Amino acid sequence: MKQRSTSLTEGKPTGLILWFALPIFLGNLFQILYGLIDTKIVGSTIGEEALAAVGSVSTLYTLLTGFFNGLTLGFSVLTARYFGAKELERLKKNVAGSIGLGYLLATVLIIGIFFFLRPILGVLHVPQKQADMAYSYISILVIGMFITLAYNLCANVLRAIGDSLTPLLFLVLASVVNVVLDYLFILAFDMGVAGAAAATVAAQLLSVVLCVVHIRRKFPILQIKRCHFRLSGSELKELLSSGLSMGMMSSLVNFGTLILQSGINALGTSVIVAHTAARKVFEIWGLPISVLGSTMATYSGQNYGAGKYGRIREGVKTALLMGCGWSVAVFVMAHTISKYLIGFIASTNNGEILYWGSTYLKVDMTFQVVCVVIVILRNTMQGIGDYITPIVSSFIELAGKVLVVILLTPVLKYDGIIISEPIVWFLMVIPLIVQMFRNPALKE
Repeated sequence: MKQRSTSLTEGKPTGLILWFALPIFLGNLFQILYGLIDTKIVGSTIGEEALAAVGSVSTLYTLLTGFFNGLTLGFSVLTARYFGAKELERLKKNVAGSIGLGYLLATVLIIGIFFFLRPILGVLHVPQKQADMAYSYISILVIGMFITLAYNLCANVLRAIGDSLTPLLFLVLASVVNVVLDYLFILAFDMGVAGAAAATVAAQLLSVVLCVVHIRRKFPILQIKRCHFRLSGSELKELLSSGLSMGMMSSLVNFGTLILQSGINALGTSVIVAHTAARKVFEIWGLPISVLGSTMATYSGQNYGAGKYGRIREGVKTALLMGCGWSVAVFVMAHTISKYLIGFIASTNNGEILYWGSTYLKVDMTFQVVCVVIVILRNTMQGIGDYITPIVSSFIELAGKVLVVILLTPVLKYDGIIISEPIVWFLMVIPLIVQMFRNPALKE
């Protein structure tokens, strides 16, 4: 039975953006719950040392997942553009090229990282007593990146043609399986932190299988043949430019966070645990913003393909208003309940952990409105084919975080980490705002 796809080029932008973003939000929330459940179970069943081991390498995992999600989102922006322009054969070739290029890049990257994983842990300053646990955890997740890529390919191509609900439904089911497998692998099989990683990979595999079966049964528009894998040089270049641009944008952001983590890992177990718990809260509170960004990439891509620039500008205004409203709510939560959330996630009443974790959230969430502008504009520019400005902005973030680790952390310790992100945000938003007033598709 054929299932209809959804066009974002007709109707009121506010309603379209909300209804398209809601399933993505819920789906990403369940993905975050993967990590949150792992953190909670590891902390409560194996102890703070195991939690610190997981936290010390969590940013490496985030770096990889961010790259592959960005890569596939960049591929799907072109899919959305062809869908908006009703060029169905080019759409199918783009899907086929996304699969081929995605796995070619993944094979090189994953194998390279896996073989250099021990030295990477050394660069991250993972404490020696936690190094073996950290390695067993992250090595499984690195190999599992092939499955992560497959899910992102399926989910983002479905969203590109307007179906943001299906990936959510399968991810919810996978999340339930992940909870069961966590307890099974960690407690029943006594696999330790490796069990938490294996549970995450197995749950993702389930969501991939369900997505593939659904696409084959319900979406003829996405059915590809061998002939669709024959792309011209210009088509490959366009696909690679879009995919690598968003992948690099995400990687630069997350690599900066990875650099910060290397500085944090040298500050002791309590700070590592506090930052691990705080980043989990940060991810949840920042989720609506990142979802609005992903939505705007698809929304602007479809409307750019249809030549409807006015709708793109209207959508940007709507997304910015939504994001600013959420930032007010986050500010209130950060200054009222952050300490309780840190204690719950880290499964601790350690005063030092509670203080540092809640302080990080209070300071950084005060300036989250700047993040709103960054995320909305970055993704919108990717959707309309501006691949350079978002990377410039992300490079500013990377450079700023490197300087923090070199200059501020040795002097201010964790306080330097806390104040670094708001400072960097104000710098990286500048090129985005400048370009917004210069791009024909965005300026009035």
